[in-house]
Amino acid sequence: MHFEESDRLKNIPPYLFAEIDEIINKKQEKGIDVISLGIGDPDIPTNTNIIKSLCREARNPQNHRYSSSYGMSIFKEAVSKFYKKRFNVDLDPDKEIISVLGSKEGIANIAYTFINPGDYTLIPDPSYLVYKIGSSFAGGIPYSMPLEEENDFLIDFEKIKEDIARKTKIIYVSYPNNPTSASCDIKFFKELVSFAKKYNIITCQDNAYSDIYSDDTDKPISFLNADGSKEVGIEFNSLSKTFNMTGWRVGYAVGNCEIIKSLGKYKTNVDSGIFKAIQYAAVEALNNYDEYVKYNNVIYNKRRKMVKELLERIGIDYYKSDKTIYVWSKVPDGFTSKTFAKMLLDKADVVVTPGSAFGSHGEGYFRISLTISDDRLEEAMDRIQKVIL
Repeated sequence: MHFEESDRLKNIPPYLFAEIDEIINKKQEKGIDVISLGIGDPDIPTNTNIIKSLCREARNPQNHRYSSSYGMSIFKEAVSKFYKKRFNVDLDPDKEIISVLGSKEGIANIAYTFINPGDYTLIPDPSYLVYKIGSSFAGGIPYSMPLEEENDFLIDFEKIKEDIARKTKIIYVSYPNNPTSASCDIKFFKELVSFAKKYNIITCQDNAYSDIYSDDTDKPISFLNADGSKEVGIEFNSLSKTFNMTGWRVGYAVGNCEIIKSLGKYKTNVDSGIFKAIQYAAVEALNNYDEYVKYNNVIYNKRRKMVKELLERIGIDYYKSDKTIYVWSKVPDGFTSKTFAKMLLDKADVVVTPGSAFGSHGEGYFRISLTISDDRLEEAMDRIQKVIL
């Protein structure tokens, strides 16, 4: 028997990282030692205290029942306190915060919540794939906003055509940025708010990488730090990268109360809330933010420095950033993003992510993830050096 996929599913390519996993598995089945620098999945274990909190609450039968799609009060209160401490942003736990099953789920579902077929969405290029895919699934028309290195990979609002802006329902933004590792300042977010107000556009800022940085005096900020931001949009955040909890699927959206309410209305019809024991564990994480983030950044900063030094030795240029778990690097002359990634996989058994996978303006770059042990990361870079020099 053959079952026909829906047109919306046919029209998207296979998810990039599922394809990468398949390639790795096939090589490993042949006994080949493959090192993946592809997926941004922290190798640092979740802190023991967070795990203890999960285990303790999992033993409570009251936590085995359905949970609200909006999130438990204790969880939302912890998010509110965290945002006040971390970003000096005040949030109403009841109206301005909602839990999501990891920010990926929230980003996908915000499209279904607001987009009608034919509505435009503004998508950074390159960017996290779910912005475009979620928009397309909901019937939206994704419109590319090029991110150029000469502009520090910031969106240039003046280059967005007015007729497109007037037809746009949602603009997706992410700083610190995946995949480029670029960050922004308050001036940029103020420009974003002004642009969104002018054209009545819902702003969705993805802040999943806000707590991976090298300098305490230059911490990434929140979109909600900009005056008027709550009037136009929301910010997605996640415990995945900050607390090494990618598999736990716990995150949240914060900001405009009407947008939050509508997202909750959609979610109550398509999912149930996060397992309560996981929310209690998330509270433990958020309440002890400083300790966990400091530990992570010592590790990532060491790895980032090592990768940059090895890239310089090899002669590969990279974008100068000390944010996120990625190093955004330029493909050597004579290669495209895909041919370079394929060459490394074939000759060095090393996986990197071709920049073109994140959009056409990612062409000419490749992304290295720092989420692998120091010794394996060093070995991967040594392998790359051997096949290039």
